[in-house]
Amino acid sequence: MTASLKQQLRSGRPAIGCWIELMSPLAAEVVARAGYDCVVIDLEHGPGSMIDAVHIMQAVQGHGCAPLIRVPDSGQAGLKRALDAGAEGCMVPSVGSLAAAREVVSACRFAPKGRRGMATSVVRASGFGIEEERYLERAAEETLVICQIETPEALAEVEAIADLDGVDMLFLGPNDLAASLGFSGQLDHPDVLAASDRVAAAARAADKLLGAIPTPARPAAALKAAGYNLVMADADTLLLRESGCRSVAAFHNAAEAD
Repeated sequence: MTASLKQQLRSGRPAIGCWIELMSPLAAEVVARAGYDCVVIDLEHGPGSMIDAVHIMQAVQGHGCAPLIRVPDSGQAGLKRALDAGAEGCMVPSVGSLAAAREVVSACRFAPKGRRGMATSVVRASGFGIEEERYLERAAEETLVICQIETPEALAEVEAIADLDGVDMLFLGPNDLAASLGFSGQLDHPDVLAASDRVAAAARAADKLLGAIPTPARPAAALKAAGYNLVMADADTLLLRESGCRSVAAFHNAAEAD
């Protein structure tokens, strides 16, 4: 049986991930075949729907690439739908307090430990009921619950959030964190880096997983070396944009040289 992403990370093997913004199953399949450990289907900022997310998951599963979904917010309905659709885990943006983290955990767990709705006889996550028994036995163990820390309010309670049973990972959102601290666009401002270090220390003290997006001062390799478990190093949009820009620039530069 293939280990889940959560089990891989807990075993000490870090993962590299790619954001899915284009909502193209073919592009996502290319990403999966390239060797990324996981994708995060972005339903917070991306233009897609839940059915788009399902198509992405169908494209990447079977290639050793775990599908996660970043839900639009911490609402119970969105978390339930993402997990029912077959996501191996959910990333929740802007979890701003211990109380909010408790609500997230509860929404991701079945009763009696939570309040996730029960529809395992029909949903995709359980093989439309074919693997219902196994899914119920393993859901809590294999579902990755990721809380993004992005505000001063979250920082004030980050140690308590990290200690909460059911929170598996703290994930640094550097863009929103920098903006909320008054340093919009300055991802490596000393105050932002200090806040990031506090999040990392809280995760490590609670023996929780840690994830982040690279910044100029902390590229992907540096985050891996620093012990981050999940590094969301790329995005399908950025891979396409940067490759295209380089190709166009090389063409025009060569033409000018001639």
